[in-house]
Amino acid sequence: MDESTVAEYLDRYDETQGLLPEKLEAFGQQYREQGYLTRDQLHEIAYLSSTRSAYHVESNPEERCREVTRNVRAVDGDFSKVRLITGLSGFRAPTASCVLAALDPDRHAVVDTRVWATLERFDHLDGRKESFDADDYVTMVGPIREIAADTGHTPAEVGYALFAYDAVHREGTLH
Repeated sequence: MDESTVAEYLDRYDETQGLLPEKLEAFGQQYREQGYLTRDQLHEIAYLSSTRSAYHVESNPEERCREVTRNVRAVDGDFSKVRLITGLSGFRAPTASCVLAALDPDRHAVVDTRVWATLERFDHLDGRKESFDADDYVTMVGPIREIAADTGHTPAEVGYALFAYDAVHREGTLH
């Protein structure tokens, strides 16, 4: 995926049903200022990503939410960061990627089935995927960072462009 393609589909992202980057950026600012996210903030992020599973976030103790999100900032390694977040109820790798992209859009991207499909379409990955774990996040974020480096966009922007590309070009159903 070249710079013009990323730019085109980044511009088209607002035509999709994807979460609003501005909202995620606001959570990222709060996260960096506070040093953690509260249960309510995590619930809002989860709701933006997956309304079906967001209610599970409410079962996490408040202090655990703060502890986990504080620890995510201190840990190196994408796999470890995703595993920490997915230790909270209501978070799987795609929703965890929202937290990471909010915290550090220069290193992370929001990922899901659409992003995987576009990476596969551009020969960065092999095989269809419908559910993701921490290892899959690592698999996706590698090529996303390469595309970002090649195009001058952030990984978060590349993720949004990949999502929009699939939304425009997919034939048939998502799953």
